[in-house]
Amino acid sequence: MLSIEEVITRMDQIVADCRTQKSRIGYFAILYRQVTKRIKEGIDLGEFEDNARMERLDIIFAKRFFDAYENYLSGVPTSQSWLCAFDTTKKTGKVILQHLLLGINAHINLDLGIATVQTMQGNGLETIKDDFDKINIILASMVDGVKTNLSIISPLFGFLIQLADGKDELLLNFSIQIARDGAWKFAQEYSTTQDIDRCFMIRDQAIHRIGNKIANPGKFFGWIVFVINLTEWKSIPQVMDRLEGIAQTATPNNLRTASL
Repeated sequence: MLSIEEVITRMDQIVADCRTQKSRIGYFAILYRQVTKRIKEGIDLGEFEDNARMERLDIIFAKRFFDAYENYLSGVPTSQSWLCAFDTTKKTGKVILQHLLLGINAHINLDLGIATVQTMQGNGLETIKDDFDKINIILASMVDGVKTNLSIISPLFGFLIQLADGKDELLLNFSIQIARDGAWKFAQEYSTTQDIDRCFMIRDQAIHRIGNKIANPGKFFGWIVFVINLTEWKSIPQVMDRLEGIAQTATPNNLRTASL
């Protein structure tokens, strides 16, 4: 892929395939596609410090998801982090937000740091830090918007989010802000390591453990997840259609004033 337009076209294909195959992988793919569309809009509007560099980062970043997805479907080994996310989509009894966060966990916590280092090609990372943060601002804003409006397809979850009063990340043991900070630290380590394979393996194992906690949050939160799941829509294509509408309305309008 040579352009962000090609990235979006490939995402369109994956979303369409997931809808046809009734695969829950489509939940994350829809959210990620909308993030990419917002990044493209930001590039077109000149919102990033280096817009050409941001396009390169977006292409490299997206390719890691595409490769993981295609490897999984063809039975080729992929990272443990993505394997956890993809395998969980085949299981019943999980809530929509779990599937979204598992994809985010693998892609931000593992892939983003690697893609950032590959984009910089040996140059100092500090110059890309602000644009790195803007990707996470877009994602965090969309996830917050999705959680706020998830009651449309997950009535009980919407009620619990109101009760959580901003502490809902405790439900599934995941914070995008913490993920962002960890991803940046990993990028710094990955850029200086003498053993890339070992660095990747250690990070993948750590992110896989986080994924397992999201997928299996323990007895207490597991019971809450079970109850929430009883009230959620079961039609995967319908959930995908509604998620698309929710993600579109959750898109941040101004990256210069938004913050994590």
